[in-house]
Amino acid sequence: MDICILGAGPGGATAALHLANAGQPCLLLDRATFPRDKTCGDALSGKVINELRRIDANLPARLAASAEQVPCWGISFFAPNGRPVEVPFRAHYNPAAEAAPGHVAKRLDFDNLLIEQVRQRPEIDFREGVDVARHERLPDGRWQLFAADGTLVATPRLLLIANGAQSAQARQIGGHVLEPAHHSAGLRTYYEGVTGMHPHGFIELHFLKEFLPGYLWIFPLPNGQANVGVGMRTDKVSAKKINLRARLDEILTTHPSFKNRFAQAQRLGPVRGMGLPLGSKRCSLSGAGYLLLGDAGSLIDPFTGEGISHAMVSGRHAADWAARAVQAQNFTADFLKGYDAAVYNRLWQELRLSRAMQRLLAYPWLFNFVANRAVRNPTLAQTLTNMFLDLDLREQLRRPGFYLKMMFGR
Repeated sequence: MDICILGAGPGGATAALHLANAGQPCLLLDRATFPRDKTCGDALSGKVINELRRIDANLPARLAASAEQVPCWGISFFAPNGRPVEVPFRAHYNPAAEAAPGHVAKRLDFDNLLIEQVRQRPEIDFREGVDVARHERLPDGRWQLFAADGTLVATPRLLLIANGAQSAQARQIGGHVLEPAHHSAGLRTYYEGVTGMHPHGFIELHFLKEFLPGYLWIFPLPNGQANVGVGMRTDKVSAKKINLRARLDEILTTHPSFKNRFAQAQRLGPVRGMGLPLGSKRCSLSGAGYLLLGDAGSLIDPFTGEGISHAMVSGRHAADWAARAVQAQNFTADFLKGYDAAVYNRLWQELRLSRAMQRLLAYPWLFNFVANRAVRNPTLAQTLTNMFLDLDLREQLRRPGFYLKMMFGR
């Protein structure tokens, strides 16, 4: 088979499903057996819903009907001074009459939703429990993929590398290395019984000075549970010598904003760590015979930490360029650069602006100022709402005139 996808998370599964929709067979490998857990914040933005719709128009409704998700109508940002700014995904929304623009669902369940679609497609040869431990490239350009016991798994012409932030193939084939200034360390755990959750499922981002540039999050889940975690840029973790695990425990039990909310809460299972390669630096996403998708391509939003939708966007474009390569029988680096252009044409402006917003977190006083003004100024609050929906408005954050308008406008 010409195309092999390593990793059946959102990026890999999306690529496989788009290839199937185009009538192109592929091999999809994952070392896990589904359903399986994945350490993540579990939030599914409107961009995820749009990508689901591109796979199958019925998928968003299928997700919304699932008992394993909660509808999400917005974000509550908490400035370093504790001031909240609520940013609904839609102005004047009506939960009783509209489909939710976002959701929160455990990756255990969301990834399995995609895998259930994969299992129904005869064009996809899906193999679970297969760990590709070694690879070689033959003189004719084909790859040889071997399991840990030396068994030959496949000999594809094109590799779609979608096996996550710790991908050995992204390092060994794609040359990606961990750069602390473009990488975030994260922790996630689950709780039940956290009080004070928003009635309309708003996710919470708390920009505490202890974790800047980064934040503590609380995301609602079904059955009274919550995903709780913290992420902070790796170079700052090292520079400040912060033990994230100990600091998270301390803040949840002693900080005035959390101690009462977590007083009766019970932790469900361990605190798990994760590494997040951020899309704050443009990277090469392809080369002779391979494409990098999602976290393996360092495409995580540097401000919000969102990675699922970006993985799905890259999966869609990877399927397009993989099919083109097969049709043209051209797997050269020059040909596959079209994939890089397609992905960054869709994502780079957003990633660049998020990087600029991340830099603003170096000035907590500025974040406090914006939050204070937004609470008292409905026009400003609406502008901030639109910024997280419209990139042209988000561009205003980078213009000095915007801050003058905030200071003196109404």
